[in-house]
Amino acid sequence: MRRRDRHPPARGPADGHALHRLQDARRDPRASARLITGYRGRFAPSPTGPLHFGSLVTAVASHADARAHGGEWLVRIEDLDRPREVAGAARAILDTLAAFGMRHDGPVCYQHDRLTAYDAALARLAARGLTYPCGCSRAEIAHRAARGDEGPIYPGTCRAGLPPGRAPRTIRMRTDSIPVEFDDRVFGPCTQNLEQAVGDFVLHRADAIHAYQLAVVVDDAWQGIDQVVRGADLLDSTPRQIWLQRALNLPQPRYAHVPLVLDPEGRKLSKRLAAAPVDPADPLPALHRAWAFLGQPPPPPHCTLQRFWEHATAHWRIERVPQTRRAPLPADQ
Repeated sequence: MRRRDRHPPARGPADGHALHRLQDARRDPRASARLITGYRGRFAPSPTGPLHFGSLVTAVASHADARAHGGEWLVRIEDLDRPREVAGAARAILDTLAAFGMRHDGPVCYQHDRLTAYDAALARLAARGLTYPCGCSRAEIAHRAARGDEGPIYPGTCRAGLPPGRAPRTIRMRTDSIPVEFDDRVFGPCTQNLEQAVGDFVLHRADAIHAYQLAVVVDDAWQGIDQVVRGADLLDSTPRQIWLQRALNLPQPRYAHVPLVLDPEGRKLSKRLAAAPVDPADPLPALHRAWAFLGQPPPPPHCTLQRFWEHATAHWRIERVPQTRRAPLPADQ
């Protein structure tokens, strides 16, 4: 199975993945406004460094979408992976968002305060027989398993029980071959067979950290998030999250995935690769480039920060977002 972008062929070849499009019809430009009657969105950065242009694009998209629909915009700091956290990064990210005119509603949620909620969700799944301990190392899985879009497809080695002499390392969620389908607001109808694409997936890691897939599902439900606008690197994670939402009887948000920004070498712009931080002292140039990257109509020349966001709120249309997973870094970044 494969996934393809919705650009016309002239814009480049479609990229093949297990998550694929079901149809290629263009959407009604009025659809998002018509379908969304209540709105609570969020921006959920990891505090592994300062905010860079790629993260700014996602923040602008999620903030503009929320404000254009008269909705709330929450911020969650996804700091589960404490060894990777950079001291002071969370505060710097929040200050940068404010300097760029993006002020969140309500208190900031920190995942390190939510560990008991993740444990409770794991216990609920275990009580229903939906999880199991796994003793396989990453190296063993990589050696034995077929390769999927996001790494080796777990072959189910420990599904029927730990092999003799094996100690548990992780906790995995059982999957099956029933396709998970959802309608992405950018990419349209999508489907994935989890059993074929990723296999049984990890909910609790070997380093005793709760997996992202579990934490994000529990937190979105707890915060009442019904609209998720985020980077396209998480498009393939969405079926796993929907699988967990159904297993935990949690509401399913609507999803929209915006393109990732690539650096000049064609790699995803990231803190790990030391992407340059945006400048909170001069926000408008980066905001204009992010807005253009998202395919939106240009704001008036020489506008103020307030005027930029007034324009963004009035003119944001998610239908204009390029329907591609990745795009090059705009000029002057």
